[in-house]
Amino acid sequence: MFKYAIITIACLPLRFEPSEKSEMETQVLFGELVEVIESTGNWTKIKNLTDQYVGWVDNKNFIYIDEKNIQPYLNVKTVLTSMIGFAINPNNEKILLPGGALLPNYDPLNNTFVIDDKIYHLLEPNSKYTPEAENIITLAKQYLNCPYLWGGKTALGIDCSGLTQVVYKMVGIQLPRNASQQAEKGKLVSFIEEAKPGDLMFFDNAEGKIIHVGIYLGNHKIIHASGKVRIDSIDNHGIYCEEVKKYSHTLRLIKRILND
Repeated sequence: MFKYAIITIACLPLRFEPSEKSEMETQVLFGELVEVIESTGNWTKIKNLTDQYVGWVDNKNFIYIDEKNIQPYLNVKTVLTSMIGFAINPNNEKILLPGGALLPNYDPLNNTFVIDDKIYHLLEPNSKYTPEAENIITLAKQYLNCPYLWGGKTALGIDCSGLTQVVYKMVGIQLPRNASQQAEKGKLVSFIEEAKPGDLMFFDNAEGKIIHVGIYLGNHKIIHASGKVRIDSIDNHGIYCEEVKKYSHTLRLIKRILND
């Protein structure tokens, strides 16, 4: 039995149980390397080696990789930085790629990448972004008005921590999947007055559990996924929604992921 596989579809739903009726907890993106844990029928339990998330996926949309050949797929540095991209696969078919997809063995001169010794051609050159606040904001704003989807990580549907994870991934910083896990990373910022663009802002519920995250834009504005990806006002109390004239989320803490 193979121990590893590469995702070869734009995004693959990862479910809590091996059933189409089971809730989608997250998505595994094109090019990500996964560890195969077990299989049953049409389902395979995997661990996404990008963010360590474990769950069940339909086993028709990945290819197995021999353990001795996995080195090129470990710590892939090239990440698709456009919100949506396209490539021509080895069968000469046009395929959709989501922002955050990994492009193993990327050749910027020929605009190609290689999976399982097969060449894929990107239709547009891939831009590289350094981990700076300006880039974080530019990349996050690509997703404005994209619909909210629980567990989603693409422009076709994305949740709050999916947005922050994918945007930071585009600048070479890997965050955990969930907001509560992301809140454990970075340097604590004590006051909103000390917050800088690119900082992550976390919000809790009445029980004190972290349930939401967004990216600070500066000037008391935040971009976050709630209903859709949107920009709202933020102050010491939380996110204020102008449409309904009330606070939608209560601010718990602020974390700086980027270096000062």
